[in-house]
Amino acid sequence: MRFAVHPLLVFALLNFVAPVRAQISATNEPWPGIFIHSETRTNPPTRLFVAEVDLTNPKLHLRVAPGGPDPDGAGKWETTLMLPTKIADREKFDLVINGDFFIARGVNDGEGTNAAFRAEQWAYTEGPAMTDGKTWSIGTNARPSLVVYTNGTVGIETLLRPAADDYEVVGGNVMLVQDGAAVAHLNKIRHPRTVVGLNAAKTRLIVMIVDGRKPGIAIGMNYDELAAEMLRLGCHDAVNLDGGGSSVLAVRDAATGEMKILNEPTDGRERAVADVLGISVNQP
Repeated sequence: MRFAVHPLLVFALLNFVAPVRAQISATNEPWPGIFIHSETRTNPPTRLFVAEVDLTNPKLHLRVAPGGPDPDGAGKWETTLMLPTKIADREKFDLVINGDFFIARGVNDGEGTNAAFRAEQWAYTEGPAMTDGKTWSIGTNARPSLVVYTNGTVGIETLLRPAADDYEVVGGNVMLVQDGAAVAHLNKIRHPRTVVGLNAAKTRLIVMIVDGRKPGIAIGMNYDELAAEMLRLGCHDAVNLDGGGSSVLAVRDAATGEMKILNEPTDGRERAVADVLGISVNQP
């Protein structure tokens, strides 16, 4: 018995593309308590890097550090832009990511060779920022922030300015996950991203860097996609930090002592930023 095959079914079979699973790198531990892996996907083109940090490890220390010194004292400018790896070398960080959204004097955002951000440009952050108990930036509106408290615990909360029991603060722009649920957003634009989150017990910090603006390789993620990833990674709360050309993840090579950038920033190199979130490891 013969069966007639509908032309549309033939067309569908010929054009069917089986989904390709993500290529996930083996998890490595460059420093005790810091676990890193990367993922590459093809549908859609995606590349991301994840660092999971054991906050119960007493040898790990989270700090927020500005770029250069305050250039105008009591004026509106708070710091000068500096490369994240240079800040990491100065502060002896073993892992570093970019931090707050910022405004640089006389600079419009751009990508690649069009990017005008340079080290030593005057800048201020758009959200709250605190380093070692000293508030050096206050936002114009309350922003979700990652906070290290004076007792050493870590949390995520919405702040206009750091509180008395805060010790380190870095601000983002939107919550992605709150109380274990994704926060819905109307904005569906994909960009390179830097995201931080905490598990429910606040014993694990999850850092995710998403490459983007690379057609066919990495198109970035929108807020909803970021939330889904952070939930998958076990986050109870997560906040979006500055992204775009600023997104960077660098780790110190224990053998050489050099900082190595793991992702591919859109400028083709790391961008000078106003501040960073860094982790230092006390070795025995």
